Amino acid sequence: MTRLELNILGCGSATMTPRHQPSCQVLNVRDNLMMIDCGEGAQLAVRRMKLKLMRLNHIFISHLHGDHCFGLPGLISTMALLNRTGSLTIHTFKDGAELFGQMLDYFCRERPFEVRFNIIDTHKRVIWEDDAITVTSFPLVHRVPAVGFRFQEKPKLRHIIGEEVKRLGVPHYAMNALRQGEDWVSPEGIVVPNDQLTTPADPAISYAYCSDTKFSRRVIKSVEGADWLYHEATYDESLRVKAHNRHHSTALEAATVAREAGVKQLIIGHFSKRYLDETPLLEEARSVFPATRLANEGLVVDLNQLGVRS
Repeated sequence: MTRLELNILGCGSATMTPRHQPSCQVLNVRDNLMMIDCGEGAQLAVRRMKLKLMRLNHIFISHLHGDHCFGLPGLISTMALLNRTGSLTIHTFKDGAELFGQMLDYFCRERPFEVRFNIIDTHKRVIWEDDAITVTSFPLVHRVPAVGFRFQEKPKLRHIIGEEVKRLGVPHYAMNALRQGEDWVSPEGIVVPNDQLTTPADPAISYAYCSDTKFSRRVIKSVEGADWLYHEATYDESLRVKAHNRHHSTALEAATVAREAGVKQLIIGHFSKRYLDETPLLEEARSVFPATRLANEGLVVDLNQLGVRS
């Protein structure tokens, strides 16, 4: 089974506290790292979680509020001091590319690697893909232009049954076709069904990330059927009016998105500094969607494991 792992580096809201750092996550896809938002202190959190900066090739910025992007200059400066090579792509809005481009040209002018900017907007579209995964952005409802991201693994290959292919003398050159689901035809013209020689592929996992947003039916549509959903839950229901005025969601609303979108697992985060214990938020969410857990700094989630855990 291929590695697909979510690392939570920060899950607090705008004000950093001793308990929570601003938003930042790292998705590990087959040991290639992709960062989602980059709040202040991101580089320190990367080191604490022993993540390899040299494997970080993409940073996705959901919107241009400081608690989601103030960590970028420091992180890239550290990469330069470590003599990183290769390129780094930052997926952000046009204003962000202009702003951070100027900052990097001033503070990190002689960096030994290329920083590329992929300009995104609030339209739903594929913004990046490789042979393993597709990343789609979709609009959120916030005070500034904001997007969520959906990471979708591409279909995987079937598994060869070693003893069976050896017994039948299937040649090595036929293995790739078998992995793709084709039958094998022996030199004598006998058709051997694929399911006799292989077992089903591992499921392709999807992960959706919704940072700052009001409850939205179009968000539900965009995350429909995802295996995993991270959704902001800044407040509890008693502060619903405050949440809406600030274009945020409550824990109950995040759980409602998960339930109506038919996702399998929900992680809530982006907690207000007012909470010294997020248990009430978890209980509120679980009253609607039981398969919910709290984000927390240092949490590592194996996205291949879909069982309900607290």
